[in-house]
Amino acid sequence: MPAPPRGAAARHFRQRAQFQAVLSSPALVHTAHFALHGIPAASLVGPRGAPLFPGDGAWLGVVVPKRWARRAVTRNTLKRQIYAVEREHPLPTGAWVVRLKRAFPTTEFPSATSAALRRAARLELLQLLGPRLRQRLAAGVDGHRPDTP
Repeated sequence: MPAPPRGAAARHFRQRAQFQAVLSSPALVHTAHFALHGIPAASLVGPRGAPLFPGDGAWLGVVVPKRWARRAVTRNTLKRQIYAVEREHPLPTGAWVVRLKRAFPTTEFPSATSAALRRAARLELLQLLGPRLRQRLAAGVDGHRPDTP
């Protein structure tokens, strides 16, 4: 699967059914604070028979719950970091959801949008969308190589 050219952004999810379809699959890659769920987009059909993810390319959804990031400024900062890292390291074709699964400790990051928080989130996201994802996809989603039966 060739990756899109650098700087090509994935299309964003717009419908609840899109999120539900991707989040029903187990997470492919984890870091301390984030999880990445993904599925091949072409195979999904919505409730009215229309494809959930029309066209080719990557689709990206972001879930940053209030439970793990209480302040809106923190949630927006994390979402901007996710989209920025995805533009630098484009995702392969499919539907992907990056989910915040644990809060960043306020003892280490007291400011809602500190440079330290942005830096820490960015480092984790680079791991999540970079080498860890590529290794997982090279091994095959279920642990088997994609070119073997």
